[in-house]
Amino acid sequence: MPDSTPAQQAGREQDGKSLLQSIVQGVGFFLLAQFVVGQFTGNKSKGPGAGGSSAIPTFEQRFDARSWENYSAIPHSVAPIWPTESPIDISVVVSDSAVTPSFDSIPDDFFVLKEQDFSLENFKEQREISTTFNVPKQVQQNATLWAHFFVGLSGHQLDPTSKDYDITKAHHFLRPLTQYLPKKKQKKLKNLLEKANETDALEEEPTSPGPQVASYYHPNFTVSFIPDAGVQNFGNMHPALRKNIQLEASGARDSTGKNGWYYPVVHLNTFWQLRSHMTELNDTVTTLPLKITLNNQKHWKYSILASMDEGMKQQAKNVANGSPAPGGGDGSEFELFKEILLDTNAYLLATTGFVSILHMIFEGLAFKNDISHWRKKKDNVGTSVRTILANVIMQTIIFLYLMDNNENTSWMILAGQGFGILLEAWKITKSVNVRLRVPPPGSRFAFLPYYIVFEDKHKLSETEKKTQEYDQIAFKYLYVVAVPLLIGYAIYSLIYETHKSWYSFIIETLVGSVYAYGFLMMVPSLYINYRLKSVAHMPGKAMTYKFLNTFIDDLFAFTIRMPTLHRLATLRDDVIFFIWLYQGYKYKVDYSRVNEFGQGGESDDEGDTSEQKKIESSPPAKGPDTAEATGRDENAKAQKRR
Repeated sequence: MPDSTPAQQAGREQDGKSLLQSIVQGVGFFLLAQFVVGQFTGNKSKGPGAGGSSAIPTFEQRFDARSWENYSAIPHSVAPIWPTESPIDISVVVSDSAVTPSFDSIPDDFFVLKEQDFSLENFKEQREISTTFNVPKQVQQNATLWAHFFVGLSGHQLDPTSKDYDITKAHHFLRPLTQYLPKKKQKKLKNLLEKANETDALEEEPTSPGPQVASYYHPNFTVSFIPDAGVQNFGNMHPALRKNIQLEASGARDSTGKNGWYYPVVHLNTFWQLRSHMTELNDTVTTLPLKITLNNQKHWKYSILASMDEGMKQQAKNVANGSPAPGGGDGSEFELFKEILLDTNAYLLATTGFVSILHMIFEGLAFKNDISHWRKKKDNVGTSVRTILANVIMQTIIFLYLMDNNENTSWMILAGQGFGILLEAWKITKSVNVRLRVPPPGSRFAFLPYYIVFEDKHKLSETEKKTQEYDQIAFKYLYVVAVPLLIGYAIYSLIYETHKSWYSFIIETLVGSVYAYGFLMMVPSLYINYRLKSVAHMPGKAMTYKFLNTFIDDLFAFTIRMPTLHRLATLRDDVIFFIWLYQGYKYKVDYSRVNEFGQGGESDDEGDTSEQKKIESSPPAKGPDTAEATGRDENAKAQKRR
């Protein structure tokens, strides 16, 4: 059996391509906006007037300014409390309680990190610690797993409960190691041929209206010091950065009573933690691994990661609470983007980002040239009306499938799909007249008050009649191939696969057939080209842009994770493209003249206008029965010379 059904692969194909495009655009706009407003710089104060470094003395020159009238409980600006060259000791303890523990009461396996003499000056210094610990009983029952951080100058006491503990030489803070995330909604699928029994009825109990939340744990953490944070304007800092600022505990201020100090910034980096790598905690989880990477990080990089991570977590939280995500989707798009960054080669990823922009450009140009070609098309030569009608039906099926799975579908995908349906429907009106008629007596539509008929716009020429004939022949053989495949797939899906309902079964079966056999819809056009021995009637530019996008889709297929069957399916349109290229080579077209179908080259506006003017302004050709008029009487009729 394949890795997934064609219907599921169709959804991945739609989501994957548009996902990477929208993610690249969104991240680009996000970074640009953050840079413009100055949040990436951390709003560092510059100059004495703003509380710059020259305005705040060292911590040793502090004042006990709380007795002053102008004392500010919340400092305006803050500076580092310890010199950057000071070595640091750090210990980390895991616990199920937020209460500060005594070192004597902590089990040895709960001390997950003990490092000494860590240098804040060396950005190349990195230490890695791997360990395991027993999961506390309360954490198994959905309590938070806390990490208590004890940071201080080397050689000083880190235990806050000790008598010789000095808050000017050490400090303590805590961070959660677990995250409360909403469980993914599980679709209630069933085999439609099996009768529902009482057990199934009991399993389908109504769930609570709110999101189902569980506690999740990731085994990898990066603990980063930010030694170059410098003086900060505390009130104007980005919230994601301000929450990592630990103010000096004594409340000391400088001579102004408004500026203070802060302990070294420690960032528990969870930016690269993926939901797919997390473990849901419950009674069955008794031990957990933990890998901590201890390093120094540049302030600009920390600002970007912290602000982006905070924004994406807030967005995911809003989606879990029922708020719509910007651009649609289920709020997990950024998670997939991080997964692509981690699992994809950097050069391939950069190339994919570049060609995704080309994909959007080619898609727009294809729409533009396709509309331009059909807007000026005057006849039906080489046009397969059945193919256009089939495209409308297939795109409508895909649209209904996306609506049936709208919890994972962006509105941008739905809008693009809807525009494609309208464009194909408009092509039908350019080829034939669509009319509502009263069905004649005795017809198979006699039970309807009205039915839709397609009527020719004019009396068909001999070539147009041949086009209709070849179109009928091509679809005759197409039905012979496609209908048995559709029936066979429907039977297989009904017997072996599960579905939400009969409606979902019909839509998924049809969209699976469209996905697997959709390239067959180009076969009638290729057959018509073969019988007419010409490709002059084809919208060449639009076709070229569309096929260029198929090669870009091939690149997406090898960048985004998907089943092997889907990767092979991306090559289907390439086959059609090479056949069309061969036909273009074999049936040469002179684009400098009006072709045999009355079209000027690619039907560009300039080409059509110039060729038409040449035809209208050129004098009539002199035949054997005409002669040039001579003589003084200009109105005299020319006489035939014998």
